[in-house]
Amino acid sequence: MRLITDLSLLQASPLPPSVATIGFFDGVHGGHRFLIRQVCEAAQERGLSSLLITFPQHPRRVMQASYQPRLLSTFGEKCSLLASTGVDACVALPFTAGLAALSAREFMQQVLRDQLQVRTLVIGYDHRFGHNRAEGFDDYVRYGQEMGIEVVRADAFLMDGAKVSSSAVRALLDAGEVDKAARCLGYTYSLEGRVTVGQQIGRTLGFPTANLQVTDSCKLIPADGVYTVRVRVGEHIYKGMLNIGCRPTIDDDTHRTIEVHLFHFTGDLYGQLLRVEFLRRIRGEQKFDSREALARQLQQDAEACEKGEE
Repeated sequence: MRLITDLSLLQASPLPPSVATIGFFDGVHGGHRFLIRQVCEAAQERGLSSLLITFPQHPRRVMQASYQPRLLSTFGEKCSLLASTGVDACVALPFTAGLAALSAREFMQQVLRDQLQVRTLVIGYDHRFGHNRAEGFDDYVRYGQEMGIEVVRADAFLMDGAKVSSSAVRALLDAGEVDKAARCLGYTYSLEGRVTVGQQIGRTLGFPTANLQVTDSCKLIPADGVYTVRVRVGEHIYKGMLNIGCRPTIDDDTHRTIEVHLFHFTGDLYGQLLRVEFLRRIRGEQKFDSREALARQLQQDAEACEKGEE
């Protein structure tokens, strides 16, 4: 996949005529992949290239500096996932105040047709674009006819009769249902972060843990609780047990921590970059009467995690 992050490069190396679609594509879930397959099939039928148009930053964050998105994928993760779909090219379009001010017709003519050489535009069944998002599919078809862009409505994607969307996946992660979220995504949800120095309380309970500082502060962190996880350390993969929460038995404060224990691991993890994949939630966060009671529960959690199916 050719990734274009600087539109000025298109002057020397323009894109070929294409079938394209537009979206933020957070998480690149099953619904996105279904839409992208339709783009690729339409491109093949028409003898054109396939193109995705996305944004490196959440559009709302550009317009509202205080907005803190809860992302399913970082920009790098999103690009890797989009590349895996087999699409020919992806344009990461800088979302600016000027771009936001364009009407749908102006966007189609100035950006899609003139800059990006789009000949066919595949629109998600509920997607709207342009200033105030005032226009709809019939308007896009009319504008396209005026400027030589074919506009096609994409089929909707349903799983078990329900719409798969980024917001639906976020709701599942907020509920700790990481296994259901993985089914919608088509892959296991993950967090990446550096191991920082913690209070080392886990050692006293028989389960030394690595304190994880998530690399991207906008990445969504699943619900508090204990999870079975898979952890990548360099080229090695370990099964592990992870806790998200405020450690009510130890601290009882409002500061959330992410702590992971790697089974059958020996060595020093401080400063290392870990990728943690969430397999299933064992239980929610609990407050115990004593550290001894917590240690007994951790032993039960560890047994459940090690025996749990991936």
